[in-house]
Amino acid sequence: MFLNIDHVKVNYGGIQALLGVSLCVQEKEIVCILGGNGAGKTTLVNAICGFLSPLAGQILFKGENIIGIPPHLIVKLGIIQVPEGRGIFGTLSVWENLRVGAFLEKSNEKIRKSLEQIYGMFPVLEQRKKQSGGSLSGGEQQMLAIGRALMASPQVLLMDEPTLGLSPLMCQEVMRATRKINQDGTSIILVEQNARMSLQVAHRAVVVQNGLIVLEGLSEELLNNPLLRESYLS
Repeated sequence: MFLNIDHVKVNYGGIQALLGVSLCVQEKEIVCILGGNGAGKTTLVNAICGFLSPLAGQILFKGENIIGIPPHLIVKLGIIQVPEGRGIFGTLSVWENLRVGAFLEKSNEKIRKSLEQIYGMFPVLEQRKKQSGGSLSGGEQQMLAIGRALMASPQVLLMDEPTLGLSPLMCQEVMRATRKINQDGTSIILVEQNARMSLQVAHRAVVVQNGLIVLEGLSEELLNNPLLRESYLS
């Protein structure tokens, strides 16, 4: 098993936000996590990344339980997050933001190749590489957040609400990039409220409600599931 979340329970803000969630992600797979606000989606992502410590359960990455490992060492293992709200450094240039993403990489040649890959995927970032991150549009900032994460050469990329607040055209661009990143070999956990668009990209999906997974299956099956259609696709 590549990434295996096994009966994970997490308290957040005095409330039990995850009640025993189990989820597996295979190599080169996109798994979408759907659910409303407060369902526990971001809590799960933050537990995987080491920002929250589960009360119970295991999070196994390539057979190793990573619970208790500091977040920066989880990054070193190859699990990288694109956080909700992007989290870019507004006063740093586009290039500097990208360079921060490679803080663990010592090879200048690998850094150069990563930059070439990201500029190829998002040409606007190369055009604006000397501009401050804060001067970019919302869509461009999301591209920058994704690019910064890719600089760390992720094996698993966790994308938390990457289309939030973006125009329909920019949402399509983010999903195009998501598909390309996966085709290049990276496993992706995609946390989204845009259910229809996400299911068109993901291989599998789960629906989280009140800290529990209440529905899961192949994306094409869930697109035709009456409960999901009524709750998320209407």
